[in-house]
Amino acid sequence: MRRLIVFVLLFVLVTIGAVGLGGLLGRLFEAIPGNLPGGVDALAGDGTSGLAQSLAFTLIGGPLAAVLWWAVWRRAGDAAERAALTWGLYLAGMTTVALITSATALLATVASLVEGEWRPRELGTGLVWAAVWVWHARMARHPEKSPLRLITVSLVVGAAYGLVVATANAVTLLSGLFDVALRESAQTLVGDPWWTITLKALVWAVGGAAIWWWYWSRLGARRVTTTFAAVALVLVGVLGASLLALGGFGVLLYLLLRLVFDRVEPLAELLDPAAAALAAALVGLLVWVYHRAIAERRTPATRQAGRLVTSAAGLAAAASGIGIVVNSLLATFGQPLVGGDLRPLLLGGLSSLIIGGPVWWFTWRPTEPAAPRERAFAGRRVYLITVFGLSAVAAIITLLIIGFQVFEFVLDPVVRGSLLDRVRAPLGVLVAATLVAGYHFGVWRSDRAVLATDAPARARTIARVTLVIGAATGDGAPEAELVAAVRDATGAQVTVWRVAGPGEASIAAPDLVQALVGVMGNRVLVICGPAQRIEVIPLAD
Repeated sequence: MRRLIVFVLLFVLVTIGAVGLGGLLGRLFEAIPGNLPGGVDALAGDGTSGLAQSLAFTLIGGPLAAVLWWAVWRRAGDAAERAALTWGLYLAGMTTVALITSATALLATVASLVEGEWRPRELGTGLVWAAVWVWHARMARHPEKSPLRLITVSLVVGAAYGLVVATANAVTLLSGLFDVALRESAQTLVGDPWWTITLKALVWAVGGAAIWWWYWSRLGARRVTTTFAAVALVLVGVLGASLLALGGFGVLLYLLLRLVFDRVEPLAELLDPAAAALAAALVGLLVWVYHRAIAERRTPATRQAGRLVTSAAGLAAAASGIGIVVNSLLATFGQPLVGGDLRPLLLGGLSSLIIGGPVWWFTWRPTEPAAPRERAFAGRRVYLITVFGLSAVAAIITLLIIGFQVFEFVLDPVVRGSLLDRVRAPLGVLVAATLVAGYHFGVWRSDRAVLATDAPARARTIARVTLVIGAATGDGAPEAELVAAVRDATGAQVTVWRVAGPGEASIAAPDLVQALVGVMGNRVLVICGPAQRIEVIPLAD
């Protein structure tokens, strides 16, 4: 509790001091062009209350933060303090906040110069928070006082933040360039010069790419193999990028189908979304391919998770397409509105189905039987249950909507329109949700049956294994691979304990499994290291 209170208070005081100093520095920059006419009045700017707040935050919060930090830093060299979760959590949180705040303010300042606008307040904020980031980054790398836990969290978050910023603004940048190429116009929809938005997006894209490169390559986020790093890689680099790419390609295919089969609008109006869709497709595909290749070289769990989220992205697009196609086909039997055209709706569903269907098919491979190790993967079971559950919920909700529409149509004779037109949209969702839920429920039951059949061969010989490994695995197998090997060989629940301080073990998974051959019991302690040494100790109940 002492550590929790101290670090929460330190976090608040550092934030208050940084906000106050950033405000003062911004007001100083704002007054410099006028050579400080009027003294304090120039610093007050739009009011004395803001200046008073900045002075209070700086002159009260700043010294208090410095004193508290000095007290914390004096004790940071103790082994217990370095190993405390709160120390690592504080540095990770403050480093991340400082990075995002400083990068946002500095990039916004540079981007505003494109339009000839000067933002001294944001410049002051960015410089102060950049100093806070450098200060905490140096503490996180101190050889004697850096934390021993959560040391890579800020690296992973920083790389993910830079990637998101670079990707989003790269889409905006390419969208502006493609829009000019397609329209042959030098004006945007709002009348601003096209290069204004493009240059601002270029500033943000370059800044985000620089942040990503610094964390990913320079600071070593690429080499981090923790579970949190794997989750960020799969969710941001694989799932997010795949959704961006599939959305872009889906819109492009829809526009192409409209050009061929439903060209009733002016060409310029029809191609209006093409630039943004092409940019999203290219950028998303580039990010997707790069991070998918990295996921394929990681642990089996990371590789399988990458494939599952890609399959989920394709499945979502294909299921949406099925629902829209069913909706449009049912509309042909109803009474559409006067002048209503169902071809755009049908073409939209077909484009989504054509794009998402092959991605799901080649990723999930429904015609090929899954390997035993793949069936036993916990992520696969979570995926199947999640997809089935969400689809079942969607089906139940659409059933309620259909029932409401039917009863309202029957009970209210004044209701106008056909019943089919009222229920065709939820019927499309119901068909798609039912197909998805039924298929994945069947796969889940099949996996359970196969695993139950293989259960005698995988009989549990040890109830629980406590695996003690060094802080680094050296040239041996990664921690996740060792845990999976022990679990597959013994059926035990595995708990990992890491050795405090420097220590390295180069243990291969087959050697670890061989050391456990013939060992039976309720609890077993396995000590790996130093080097290739493995010691197995059965524990008394």
